[in-house]
Amino acid sequence: MARESIVLLGVNHKNTPLEIREKLALTGGYVEPLNLLRQLRGLKEYHLLSTCNRVEVLFACEEPEQMRAEVLDLLFAGRVSQKQLDSCVYTHVNDEAVRHLFTVAASLDSMIVGEAQILGQLKEAFRHASELKTAGLLLNKLLHKAFSTAKRVRTETRIGASAVSISYAAVELGRKIFGDLKGKRAMLVGAGEMAELAAEHLVGQGIAEVVVVNRTLERAVNLAARFKGRAAGLDELVEQLAETDILISSTGAAGLVLRKQDVASVMPRRRNRPLFLIDIAVPRDLDPEINSLDNVYLYDIDDLNSVVEMNKEQRDKEAVKAHRIVEEETLKFMRWLEAMEVTPTIVELQAAAESICRAELEKTLPRLNGLGEKERQSVERMAAAIAAKMLHHPLQYLKSEHVCADRQERIAVVRSLFGLSGDEGPAAEASD
Repeated sequence: MARESIVLLGVNHKNTPLEIREKLALTGGYVEPLNLLRQLRGLKEYHLLSTCNRVEVLFACEEPEQMRAEVLDLLFAGRVSQKQLDSCVYTHVNDEAVRHLFTVAASLDSMIVGEAQILGQLKEAFRHASELKTAGLLLNKLLHKAFSTAKRVRTETRIGASAVSISYAAVELGRKIFGDLKGKRAMLVGAGEMAELAAEHLVGQGIAEVVVVNRTLERAVNLAARFKGRAAGLDELVEQLAETDILISSTGAAGLVLRKQDVASVMPRRRNRPLFLIDIAVPRDLDPEINSLDNVYLYDIDDLNSVVEMNKEQRDKEAVKAHRIVEEETLKFMRWLEAMEVTPTIVELQAAAESICRAELEKTLPRLNGLGEKERQSVERMAAAIAAKMLHHPLQYLKSEHVCADRQERIAVVRSLFGLSGDEGPAAEASD
């Protein structure tokens, strides 16, 4: 039987530009792509993660190369060219996949190191995989270990002390542009978690008014009420733009919610007062052509890289400690995985030895006349002790690292030597 491998493949903000990421993003949610992956018989279990900065597929299989090609073809074929896909998709296998997942969960691979949002996104993605029963024993264990690793990083380091979210970075960019946000009016397009975080930061900076615009008015009303702001429907967006100084957009819409001509139509009413727009949605909410208008300044999520440099030195120091924790937890998980691989062989080996002892005792003890119960027990204990001592080195060979053979080769050697690969084994031979 082929060895089962853990494979993680994906794209992120480090190696893939926004225009490609937004084409690969799973904008319709997790249910459809998770069910789509059921078509691939080679996948034992699988999990998906899609955020504004990354799309990743985690799965267990026996043929990594073949399944990599099939997964990419099923999920992303036709969205971008094969050349683009080959150039930007990274692939991690086994310990590299585990290490990458723990690094992502601990927010060490985020655009802004230490932001807490990614862990919530990872847990939400796992919830869908659990509900659809696409994550089995292996990925359940792995993802829960990722969550505990992230918690340990938060507890044992100050990685979150100077951390900022994408939403905070957007607000910081606005503050940098205006110098001071006091007295300014802000509009949030979208009423999700990122908008909520942005609202918190805006209020903290003394913004005069927050207007929340959302397709579902009820959600806009609820969020606006928390920050003593106003709510409006998405169809009122352009009208509200006339009195806005800074707009931060983070909807889950599949297409643009604001186009160049919309903004151009309100600029005369603003008397060409500068308008700053920050698009932190993937796919983008705001038409890139908006940036060509006079006195209108549009930034997208990739432009936030300059803000990411805030507190970088302190975060980097804490990141060194965090990476050590990730490495420790990766080693622990790989030891657990290796133990899971050898456990069936160890159990079979011990059962075979016990069967041999039992068979030989059943043949020998009746011939030893005059043995009392105490002596019989002593003989049985002696036979068990001999078997245990005989198995000591084979078991150590299975469990320890060996320069000449990997774990799968050692398992094969032991199974062959002790006849564990077929129905006929040592226990059967003992009765001959």
